[in-house]
Amino acid sequence: MEKWPKKIQVCTPLLAGRELEYVTDAVSTGWISGRGPYVDKFEVSFAKYVGTKHAVAVANGTVAMHLALVAAGIRAGDEVICPTFTMAGSVFPVCYIGAVPVLVDCARDTWNIDEAQIEAAITSKTKAIMPVHIYGHPCAMDKIMEIARKHKLLVIEDSAEAIGSEFKGTKCGAFGDVSGFSLFANKVITSGEGGIITMNADKIFDESRYYKDLCFPLSGERTYTHDHIGFNYRMANTVAAIAFAQMEKADEYVEMRRRNAKMYNERLESVRGITTPVERAGCKNTYWMYGVMIEDSFGMDREKLMKELTAHNIETRRFFTPMHVQPGLKPHLSRAQKACPVSEDVGKRGLYLPSSSGLTEKEIDYVCDVIRKIRG
Repeated sequence: MEKWPKKIQVCTPLLAGRELEYVTDAVSTGWISGRGPYVDKFEVSFAKYVGTKHAVAVANGTVAMHLALVAAGIRAGDEVICPTFTMAGSVFPVCYIGAVPVLVDCARDTWNIDEAQIEAAITSKTKAIMPVHIYGHPCAMDKIMEIARKHKLLVIEDSAEAIGSEFKGTKCGAFGDVSGFSLFANKVITSGEGGIITMNADKIFDESRYYKDLCFPLSGERTYTHDHIGFNYRMANTVAAIAFAQMEKADEYVEMRRRNAKMYNERLESVRGITTPVERAGCKNTYWMYGVMIEDSFGMDREKLMKELTAHNIETRRFFTPMHVQPGLKPHLSRAQKACPVSEDVGKRGLYLPSSSGLTEKEIDYVCDVIRKIRG
């Protein structure tokens, strides 16, 4: 098999709209900082897309989650139930506040938080549940919302990987009291760096705007007297210009990821030892990353397969290392951590294949042909 002439990267941004036009406009009019018309346009368009009353643009996905927690009223000593199988940007912000992440194992099929284990983790200190829609597959939001209502808990949704994903017809990011998104370069909708939070409650909206801008008053004259400790989490207008241009193609980019997943599924379903991602009934998976599990029957472990793919100019990434085994998090876990065997197994076996929206069918054919060749 002839080697692909250049590396097929794991994910590259697709900038196929009016990004340059809008950024040029922002620069030429002098609106380049954290205020400007494209920030407003992006926030309005994103809230409409997700189906919430409000949206607040911020600097990146991690600060989106931090601001979401602060605006929702999470404070030091509170417990937040989180999945252990997630990216650090979900759980670290809980620690920024001095709150305590309580980590729960994942479901084997979706890799999302196992909703059946949530209630056992609730204590008198629990204030919120943080579902994370892993790799674009929605969590079981009906069951999670039912648990939250029963125990009077907040739901702080991490939708960083799930722009455009839906659960029973409602978009991820519209379920929680407040929800955070990432616009990093590999996301379905990107601005390079950037993030945004969504909410319906006016109070959380106002708190978000207040804390993201150093706690300057939301109205009236700036006196440079600050009543609280705030953050500089603003999104630059130039960045928002890119994000707004991306929103004009949001549905198209989502369908590109789903098309790619369909092609991968068709070509890999017969390869013994490869477990392809699922889409549960009632869910719309955007396949932010096309992840597979490498089973023992494949004949080699994940690390060996990744080396073989690299040799064929195919870039891959390992799945997340579960949070409960992260050395840096151990001092922040206040009670004995329960075993999370599924997350540990998924973390050791999983990898994702090239997942860019703009992948060609020939590139996907090549990736799958190489995997079949390696499998023998």
